[in-house]
Amino acid sequence: MKQRPKKRTARKPAKAAQPRPVRSVRRAPVRTARIGTRGSPLALAQANLFAAMLTKATGGAIKTTIHTYTTTGDKILDKPLQDAGGKGLFTKELDRAQAVGEIDIAVHSLKDVTVRLPKHIFLAAYLPREDPRDCLIGPWKRIADLPKGTVVGTSSLRRKAQLLVARPDLKAVTFRGNVQTRLRKLAEGEAQATILAAAGLRRLGMIDKAAGIIPVEDMMPAAGQGIIGVTLNVDAPEWLVAACAAIDDKSSRLAAIAERAFLRRLDGSCRTPIAAHFRLTKTGATMVGEILSDEGDRRWRAEGALERSPSERDANELGLFLAEDVAAQRAADRG
Repeated sequence: MKQRPKKRTARKPAKAAQPRPVRSVRRAPVRTARIGTRGSPLALAQANLFAAMLTKATGGAIKTTIHTYTTTGDKILDKPLQDAGGKGLFTKELDRAQAVGEIDIAVHSLKDVTVRLPKHIFLAAYLPREDPRDCLIGPWKRIADLPKGTVVGTSSLRRKAQLLVARPDLKAVTFRGNVQTRLRKLAEGEAQATILAAAGLRRLGMIDKAAGIIPVEDMMPAAGQGIIGVTLNVDAPEWLVAACAAIDDKSSRLAAIAERAFLRRLDGSCRTPIAAHFRLTKTGATMVGEILSDEGDRRWRAEGALERSPSERDANELGLFLAEDVAAQRAADRG
């Protein structure tokens, strides 16, 4: 007998795979930090440098806006800073803007910042130090090459005193204004040479304007020269404090602490011809500091070294130690 063919049952079509529900991922909110700065080309270059570093360090989590202020120091161009109030002339308006909440951050050339800060702010970050030396602008490359009686324009009491202690035959005249203004005044014949910070020229892409860079041994820089300092309010949000800490440069911080300790002990201001320079070495650190008479006829200098990798406390103590040495020398000479 023939067997009946088995009845085939149709297979039910397989159910299509259901997509899994996608969980929403919370992204950290993009925050905005308001940066305050002076309006000069150099100040803006420094603020933009900081803004770029802040955005990069946070992976774009912080956006920035830049707000410019005209400071008292920017307005006074007809007399030396020491006659107009000294240090703080380039920072007061920015300090006030932070106090009233107009800005979150202020970016400064550290050498313009007073050693005793207003109570509502603190130095939260120091950017990597640019060349701390000074530059000679004009037809001559070295101070030694300047002809007798050369008129040198400068707004710095320190530079004037250092020039005269090395070359009492030169004539120093007041030369105020930003980098571009001083170069214009030089071209117009108000002086035959001038001196500018190498750091500023480099940040502006104008180092080619320098005839020569003056060695630290011939002209010690101002305390903090070449360092950009960033201030925050003491009650700044933790995310902003952490972001600034991420770009803080250790070697700049140590230099700033040591050099500003030297200034603080000697009551350094724009009324005082004073200089200091700290640098790390392979085995530790070295520092030199000096104070001069206003007319550059006397100089008191000290130097010291650390034979270990310095802590912030070490840097502070080194600066204070050198300042005590210099103060003692000056007191002994004055009887």
